[in-house]
Amino acid sequence: MINIDESFIKTNIEVKDWIEAVRAAGELLLNNDIIEERFIEGMIKVVKEKGPYIVISKGLAIPHARPEDGAKKVGISIVTLRKPINFGNKNNDPVKVVIALSSVDSESHIELLSNLVKVLNDKEKFEVIKSAKAVQDILEIFREEVK
Repeated sequence: MINIDESFIKTNIEVKDWIEAVRAAGELLLNNDIIEERFIEGMIKVVKEKGPYIVISKGLAIPHARPEDGAKKVGISIVTLRKPINFGNKNNDPVKVVIALSSVDSESHIELLSNLVKVLNDKEKFEVIKSAKAVQDILEIFREEVK
């Protein structure tokens, strides 16, 4: 089950680069007390060190950091970008949807991730998320999954 409310979602935001996109998604987790502030820098550091592997499919990035980088709880936040941004992943850029993931260990997020993959593998639902102009559009998709 993905337990998410409107405070974890922002739609149609303007960012100048991938770092701002990751920060925007991380700030939603920070504001909900899911992570410590240093977790955001951890997410950015991982991409700088290991490259844009977080861009896992066309238009979708899932930034994350290690639990010891400041994860307090398991959770996700979702940000959609007004203008897609390149992360440097030649196969899956540009990114339109950024889903930040926090996990407190190597296992507790597996169910959340599994449910997230079910939503994202549904092309129709992912298109709705990508084109969402309102937070409610995205919430409806995740609420359907809970039913």
